[in-house]
Amino acid sequence: MLSWFSVGGPAWAAELPGVNAAMEAAVAAKEIAGAVTVVVTKNELRHLGAVGHANVERGEAMTADHGFWIASMTKPVTAAAVLMLQDEGKLRVTDPVAKYLPEFADLKTPSGKPANLTLVQVLTHVSGLGEASGDGARNAKTLADLVPLWLAAPMQYEPGERWKYTQSGINVGARVVEVVSGQTFDAFLQERFFGPLGMTRTTFYPDAGMKVATGYARDVSTGQLEAAPPRSEFGSRNRPPTGHAGLFSTGPDYARFCQMLLNGGEWQGRRYLSPEAMRWLSQPQTGDLSTGFMQGTRWGNYGANYGWGLGTCVLRTPHPGVVEMLSPGTFGHGGAWGTQAWVDPVRGVAYVLMVQRANFANSDASDVRRAFQQAAADALRR
Repeated sequence: MLSWFSVGGPAWAAELPGVNAAMEAAVAAKEIAGAVTVVVTKNELRHLGAVGHANVERGEAMTADHGFWIASMTKPVTAAAVLMLQDEGKLRVTDPVAKYLPEFADLKTPSGKPANLTLVQVLTHVSGLGEASGDGARNAKTLADLVPLWLAAPMQYEPGERWKYTQSGINVGARVVEVVSGQTFDAFLQERFFGPLGMTRTTFYPDAGMKVATGYARDVSTGQLEAAPPRSEFGSRNRPPTGHAGLFSTGPDYARFCQMLLNGGEWQGRRYLSPEAMRWLSQPQTGDLSTGFMQGTRWGNYGANYGWGLGTCVLRTPHPGVVEMLSPGTFGHGGAWGTQAWVDPVRGVAYVLMVQRANFANSDASDVRRAFQQAAADALRR
């Protein structure tokens, strides 16, 4: 039995039938080395499971305490930080970025017009910003160091013209949090979210006391898993606390964040985000634009099935495959190494998957995600 301190106090949960078996099958097929899976409702932990290995070579079994590089699952946390400052009256997400980062005042679009980018645009991947690159990006030690690099990169399109996934925009949001709050981004998150939510194993900089699961890539010729550590720009104290992909976390930790979102911005009697902030986060802000990672014939041409909230992917209409068991209005985000969190307000459940697989063809369409979510949804319906 596993303890969980939630809105209603201590709750107890066994493993949901079929979930661990689904993940064990993925391990046996060498899709993943191991996994941690978590399912929460508004008031309960319904499932916490760990299967396989955190490190195959050492024979280190996976546990719920293992940390994972969660990559782009950082993005909803970044958006939540911006929205918390809006709730406090310190900014508006409809404001121009230049109000907080004056360097953006002279930014021009490809047609030569003033860009006038808003926080909404940079947090929903419709800004047109280019990416920071080169030695400057590799040697940056703070988010402030990245600002001139974002501005030096040519804009890719007119703001709002189309959706294109970029990392720079979310990092602009993280830098705005620093400027408005007067704290470094990592310090702000620790004080406002991680500490109060009890997310004791969530950090940009895992130390020796945090057991981090090893990443693996599957060799296409042999079908074997081979170790592939995270890129050097993540996890080092010589690097910025990036808002796009910098966090490491555990399944239970991130499930607390999801449970707060599932409860409309509240957790254990404390409000973190207002109802207005939750609407910005959980409802599409991208109009009729085709968005997400299921665009293109290979993935089913499902771009119209998704919209983008601030820092989150929002499922407008479920489609066959990896999201068919989810409800319209489900929102969340995945990570480059196969991690995923979905918050389904209709069914009142959140799903968190922690794996470290480096080279899925499209982690947002992976069979591992589908198997976990389907097994959990089936078990909850029984």
